[in-house]
Amino acid sequence: MIVPVTEPSQIGDARRRATEFARVGALSQRADAIALVATEMASNLVRHGGGGELVVQHFDDADGSGIELLALDRGPGMDNVERSRIDGHSTAGSSGTGLGAIARQSDRFRIFSRPGMGCALQARFVAMAPPPAGSPRRHLGAIVAPYPGETDIGDAWSCAAADDGCSVLVVDGSGHGIEAARAAATAVEVFVQHRSEDGVRIVERIHRALAATRGAAVALARIDRAGGLLRYVGVGNIAGILVGAGAAHHLVSNNGTAGHGTPRIREFVYPLAAALLLVMHSDGLGSRWSLGDYPGLIMQHPGLVAGVLYRDHRRGRDDASVVALRLAPADGTTP
Repeated sequence: MIVPVTEPSQIGDARRRATEFARVGALSQRADAIALVATEMASNLVRHGGGGELVVQHFDDADGSGIELLALDRGPGMDNVERSRIDGHSTAGSSGTGLGAIARQSDRFRIFSRPGMGCALQARFVAMAPPPAGSPRRHLGAIVAPYPGETDIGDAWSCAAADDGCSVLVVDGSGHGIEAARAAATAVEVFVQHRSEDGVRIVERIHRALAATRGAAVALARIDRAGGLLRYVGVGNIAGILVGAGAAHHLVSNNGTAGHGTPRIREFVYPLAAALLLVMHSDGLGSRWSLGDYPGLIMQHPGLVAGVLYRDHRRGRDDASVVALRLAPADGTTP
């Protein structure tokens, strides 16, 4: 759920919608804390960011599982993030307790901001504890947004952990609206049912299942942890990028549309040795981005990476989805 917050009157709506989201599920007992954080985040968007968006969604990664709030703005940014987290510090004449309150109420709180580059805040409330050490689950972030004016979303994604790594699927149903959403949901359902099979086999199954739909662009990335490889099977214009400290490598997809007129589906294999992140997104985001334009972002949680790319590169004339997966931590230790 993405809530626009561009004026003070929308702060209450952001709070209500976040509270309603929290009251359905395992975090209902923390609905008041989530409401407080949503209020502080929305207030910051208006007061400091010149308006922005509040993303309210579920998460499930190496932090555990629960509810995430992500506040995104294109305001003046912060020149000293750590100082801004201290109670009493303010650049707008307020009491300066907002970020401190968010940090105290949430289980995970992260910020990415640079002067002149806006701000991204992530607050997470954990319903289920993180998996044991050594689990193949990794830090992950994603945002999915509908075509402007639509309620049905024609993009979708899914992630599945396995003993030998994990798999990420991103789907962009052709067009937008309910029929695009149906195609995307069908692809995800096939992936979930057959996630233990090899990538080519899964995408072939998706291709057959989508024959009765509008079809979709599909990409499946499989992390082979033991082999240090990424196995990538794509059909259509889902972008896949391996991002390292000094370079980005764009992954190859097969031409065509899954469900309609697709050539032979092939797998492409890439080494992971120099990669820190995998980013996948639909063509609802522009492709001319570089994490090099955001100093330090590659070191941040993938949820902030996904949020910043969505904020700055969404085209605004289609459904949009972006998924970022941490492949290796910045300090070089085992992920």
